[in-house]
Amino acid sequence: MNRRFSRCYVVWRLTGVASLVFVTAFFSSPHSGADESLEVVDIGSQRELFVDRFIVGEMDGTSLKLHTPQLMPPVAPPRPHGHYATVLRADEKFQFYYRGDTKPGNHWKQGWEQYHEGEVTLYAESKNGIDWTLPKLGIYEDHPTFPAGNVVLMNEFLVNHNFTPFIDTRPGVPADERYKALGGLAYQPHKEHLEVRERRGPGGLKAFTSPDGIHWKKLREEPVIPEEWGKYFDSQNYAFWSDSEQAYVCYFRRFIKGYRGIARTTSKDFINWTSFVEMEANLPQEHLYTPCTQPYYRAPHIYIALPTRFMDKRGAATDILLMSTRGGARFDREFTQSFIRPGIGSEGWANRANYAAIGIHETDPAEMSLFLTGGRRYVLRIDGFVSVNAPLASSEFVTKLLKFNGNELEINYSTSAAGKIVVEVQDAHGTAIPGFTLADCAPIYGDHIARVVKWNDSTDLGELAGKPIRLRFEMSDADLYSLKFNAR
Repeated sequence: MNRRFSRCYVVWRLTGVASLVFVTAFFSSPHSGADESLEVVDIGSQRELFVDRFIVGEMDGTSLKLHTPQLMPPVAPPRPHGHYATVLRADEKFQFYYRGDTKPGNHWKQGWEQYHEGEVTLYAESKNGIDWTLPKLGIYEDHPTFPAGNVVLMNEFLVNHNFTPFIDTRPGVPADERYKALGGLAYQPHKEHLEVRERRGPGGLKAFTSPDGIHWKKLREEPVIPEEWGKYFDSQNYAFWSDSEQAYVCYFRRFIKGYRGIARTTSKDFINWTSFVEMEANLPQEHLYTPCTQPYYRAPHIYIALPTRFMDKRGAATDILLMSTRGGARFDREFTQSFIRPGIGSEGWANRANYAAIGIHETDPAEMSLFLTGGRRYVLRIDGFVSVNAPLASSEFVTKLLKFNGNELEINYSTSAAGKIVVEVQDAHGTAIPGFTLADCAPIYGDHIARVVKWNDSTDLGELAGKPIRLRFEMSDADLYSLKFNAR
């Protein structure tokens, strides 16, 4: 028998915190037949969702299913009518930012400069994300249009049109800069705008900081993201600190090949930003009006995007879509259909009526809330954007080759009364590992956000940590929403 020498080349490609390890090996086994090329996805102890196919391997009878958020009674107050809103969760409270105007009913057709001059940023608070109060802040003199006194920013020309804050989670951030925000517009190339620009100075996205999300100061007078990048920034341009990329990331509105689209830039200091890249959505061109891209709070290496699809030839009606990205210049769009439709009645079908707010937050132990303009609130199961779905007939789902940290497997799942899930752990060649076969797995049925899988009455997977494995799910009438390896 000829002995075959073993050698291995490993190349890392960073995608969020997870990575792909490409291994080319020459096996000495006489049964190997030919050289094998193995691709290993290192997920560590991160939670993985199925909004993309990052860990999805083979599907036999199973499929990816997009789930529809359920409309709830509107939040009260506030009932913001401005297009752009942000909901943050800080410590034990929720913070709601939305646009108001000193002149109720004001419209840009009455004069572009006076319209933007009257815009303000309003603020509300809540303990549960559902019932809100309008605190009298005393930052500005009382204004008859806002008797509650809940104005956090005023007299910032163009900035209040789309002022969008975030909580800065970068390690070591100074306490007085715990909150940051961007806001602003770019001027359009016609006479009225250019005359205003002469008086007011250049547009672009300006940066603000705050210790508490209420008292704001400008980081500097000049915009940190120049106006020529945006064309015209008239959207909700959101930034955040990304642990997985170790940088601030901003997704902003830009015209791309004649369509409303999304671009992205990054920064290490929130002042100096890299040259932007135009995002691809792996579909034929269509208008995407708002980026609305944010880290998912339970898996922040995955950015969830809820952009607005703008139908300019249908009365400017708008849908909310679901996309995702893990960084880079491309959105993953597994589903082409809408995520949230305009709904029954005329309200949702009005001009630009459906814009998702920044903020996806847990408002119940099993439920998370998404907020839309007009005070609408939708709920979805935690992690419940997309599932691996199986019909009643027994079906299978096998992951790609994975490497993990930890010693137990946690899944978020749901079955019918008749359905079930069993899990097998396989080696790199697809062979069931003794002690972790389908027959060894205790049948799983029910509905749990967090359930630990057992084999022979044990949850311990520690001996397999750091080794290439596959997970094989045999499923019937069931949904698998996420999985995660824990260290207990």
